Amino acid sequence: MADYIIGLTGGIGSGKTTVANCFAKKGIVLVDADLIARDMVAPGSPGLEAIIEHFGAEVLANDGTLDRAKLRQKVFDNDAERTWLNGLLHPMIRKHMLRQAREAESEYAIMVVPLLIENSLNQMVNRILVVDVSPETQIERTMARDEVSHEHVENILKAQASRDERLTFADDVVNNEQSLPELQQQVDQLHESYLKLAKQYQLTQE
Repeated sequence: MADYIIGLTGGIGSGKTTVANCFAKKGIVLVDADLIARDMVAPGSPGLEAIIEHFGAEVLANDGTLDRAKLRQKVFDNDAERTWLNGLLHPMIRKHMLRQAREAESEYAIMVVPLLIENSLNQMVNRILVVDVSPETQIERTMARDEVSHEHVENILKAQASRDERLTFADDVVNNEQSLPELQQQVDQLHESYLKLAKQYQLTQE
């Protein structure tokens, strides 16, 4: 069981998945908030049933799964609806994330949480690792990956914590503007540091 938890976060297009996978290759268990969030609204789940009851069946796709685009439209400019949705899903997601992290069979676990700062989830982790790139790089990568407009990505960036705000929460920072070997070197150093910190933390809990 992993008692020591690293929260990995970063803005859209920063390369969180790439960094997380570097740790996974070292045998570190990843707890992915996005994957858990999908499970919470899978067909037949209590989460999806509550969403249908609140918003109606119009938020469903033809195959009975949640149409995320339609749901986003309903809550994007409606604070009350967004608050309701977050109040439903966030407690369930947090509970499953903590359980998965505690059950992880690695020296420490990494929670990959895109909105760690925005949703005040920093209290769930022992240490925060921020994947950092410039806003220009975020826009360029997201436009290429998702085939969306410059304006669309800018709107997403405005809804997220700013680069400076995110960095004020960081215990560690990975610069993901560099080559993959240079990125791997940063991860190697952090991994060795986290192994020591996890061991020290375990000793204080005994």
